[in-house]
Amino acid sequence: MTDRAPYRLHDAIGYQLTVTARLQERRFEAALKALDLTRITWCVLLATGDEGLSQPSDIAEFIGIDRTATSRALKQMEGAGLVTRDHGTGDKRTTRVALTELGRGKLDEAVPMALANRIRTETSLTDDELSELRRLLAKLRQGDDTPLKRL
Repeated sequence: MTDRAPYRLHDAIGYQLTVTARLQERRFEAALKALDLTRITWCVLLATGDEGLSQPSDIAEFIGIDRTATSRALKQMEGAGLVTRDHGTGDKRTTRVALTELGRGKLDEAVPMALANRIRTETSLTDDELSELRRLLAKLRQGDDTPLKRL
């Protein structure tokens, strides 16, 4: 027998954040599956198409995944015809990523799904509550320079 107080998992803010995020992610992933996309491929399309990022390292940083995972995703997406990867003429290590017409079409199809998922989540809160939640989440992230390695 121990003298320590029991740890109440369901009371932990980290657990609550994780469960809430997973519920939203699962809902969105189910919608993306109809387009043969994953959350990571969606994020790559978004990073490249809407954010204008073309360097794999910039895409990785934007998404919050490591460069190896980004490289795997880009290879798979290139094979599916969603992106092109061009290597610089002077330096073979330089890669530029661009959406194909198919990739742009998938992005355009997925945006309404993302917006619907976002609205479903956010409409359960008032505007003031949503602002406060954003403020509090930013406060929780403040000062944490741990790089995100997995989405």
